Amino acid sequence: MKNIITQFSRIFVGILFIISGLIKLNDPIGFSYKLAEYFSEPVFNMPIFIPLSLSLALFLVILEVVLGIMLLIGYKSKFTIWSLLILIVLFTFLTFYSAYFNVVKDCGCFGDALKLTPWQSFTKDIVLLFFILVLFFNKKLVKPLFPRILQNAIFILSILACCFLGYWVLNHLPVIDFRPYKVGNNIQKGMRIPDGAQKSVVEMIFIYKVGGIEKEFTEKDLMSIPEGAVFVDRKDKVISEGYVPPIHDFTMEKDDTDYKDEFLQEPKLIMITAYDLDLADATGMQKAEKLKQEAVAKGYKVIGLTASAPEKLESAKKKFNFTFDFYFCDAITVKTIERANPSIIILDKGTVIQKVHHNDIDQLKL
Repeated sequence: MKNIITQFSRIFVGILFIISGLIKLNDPIGFSYKLAEYFSEPVFNMPIFIPLSLSLALFLVILEVVLGIMLLIGYKSKFTIWSLLILIVLFTFLTFYSAYFNVVKDCGCFGDALKLTPWQSFTKDIVLLFFILVLFFNKKLVKPLFPRILQNAIFILSILACCFLGYWVLNHLPVIDFRPYKVGNNIQKGMRIPDGAQKSVVEMIFIYKVGGIEKEFTEKDLMSIPEGAVFVDRKDKVISEGYVPPIHDFTMEKDDTDYKDEFLQEPKLIMITAYDLDLADATGMQKAEKLKQEAVAKGYKVIGLTASAPEKLESAKKKFNFTFDFYFCDAITVKTIERANPSIIILDKGTVIQKVHHNDIDQLKL
């Protein structure tokens, strides 16, 4: 019985680590955003690590996949199980911290393929911790499946394959796109809230300064606010979150006007997205202007989408001689549309027809 439980744990943990790692390796930039969120001031306040987020993300996801493979084939079982135990303890701490203090809404455990709430992520890690402890106390039962030479070959090949996949998705598009802006999806449909969908329950909190001290009052408390109290601010406290459409916070703003309803009716629209113009790849930006000239000649409307401030936009226009207009959209939304900075998206009345990394502009079919 002990051996059966141990072998089940070995297969369960190994496969789950491989799947989780591969999903994140498919989109390491997305996972790096989650790590940067943990390193941010409101969470652990470790800004020194934010520039290292992508490197750490790649290391962790490759480690996940390789450890999962090592466990399945029984390669260096003692080292493998110890490593898995350390990792799961770290992940369990992070998911508990996220859930208890409500700081990171989604740990990104399965990327955009499967969204888990903080408490669901913590529960998942507790289950994994249990099975890894089973392996830890029965390490002698985790034996190699193949001869040493083949074990070594599988180990090395798994590392090389993971490194190649990481390189590929960073310089092209993800192998599988799990995001709401993937090819074939319609943006307008993604923004709709179904009839009868659960609505959020929000409580208004009013902040007043009473005797030099800021105090919070609910709507029920307004009649009991002391005389002389000075209003400071009002905030909304979400009691229970309702249905959130897959696509939200999508705008195409310019001069305080949102043009998305107009542009999403265009049959031939090209969006050149660059969430941060200062960090955008210079070669890609030069290709974007050349693409604009070719696309307009074929009847396309070409616009830019960015979260950069107006002064940065003017600087980029002069630097790259852009002849198309940029519109504002939230940085998180632009990053969700496509990770590459810049990237190109072709829309037909709001439906995503093509998406390419700036390295693959020549693959566009206009």
